[in-house]
Amino acid sequence: MELTVEGQKRPEGSKPNALRQQGQIPAVVYGHSGAESINLTIAAKTVERLLKAASVNNTLIQLNIPDISWSGKTLLREVQTHPWKGNPYHLSFFAISAQESVEVQVALNFVGEAVGVKLEGGILDPVMTELTVRCKPDSIPEKIDVNISELHRGGALHISELVLPEGVAALADPGQVVVSVVLPSGEAGEGAPA
Repeated sequence: MELTVEGQKRPEGSKPNALRQQGQIPAVVYGHSGAESINLTIAAKTVERLLKAASVNNTLIQLNIPDISWSGKTLLREVQTHPWKGNPYHLSFFAISAQESVEVQVALNFVGEAVGVKLEGGILDPVMTELTVRCKPDSIPEKIDVNISELHRGGALHISELVLPEGVAALADPGQVVVSVVLPSGEAGEGAPA
């Protein structure tokens, strides 16, 4: 998924609180030109819509800053929120080029019903709910489906067994357990299948 957001260069000497009172959220873009950064503001309503649709380190965002003629693809790296009100206070974006790869966290989506739960009385134990992967910015998957239908009681699926989209590589240990079907408490060791 890719979103488009428009921002404005932040005026020199402007105070963050004054900007927020004017309905603008301070933000910064890193990595657009080496170590330089661009301070900008984005309308609070735009930020609200963005945060409903985007997630940190996962959603590709086309950021346009017309008053300095800059436009590029970015990832939302950080969202700072007010300590007790919970509303957005500051956003950080990281500019990326189409050819470089990025590290992102992608949600795991468990598909099907495990045999070990449905027929063998086991309990599904999802050890991981997201996976850190490396891929091109335009290939970030919204989710990774994990088929659990063949999983028996006492069995487990590992990262190495996941079917990842083309061009997406898992960065965790391939032997790490993603999900397993465990015995209900009190049944430990009663002839569980290996």
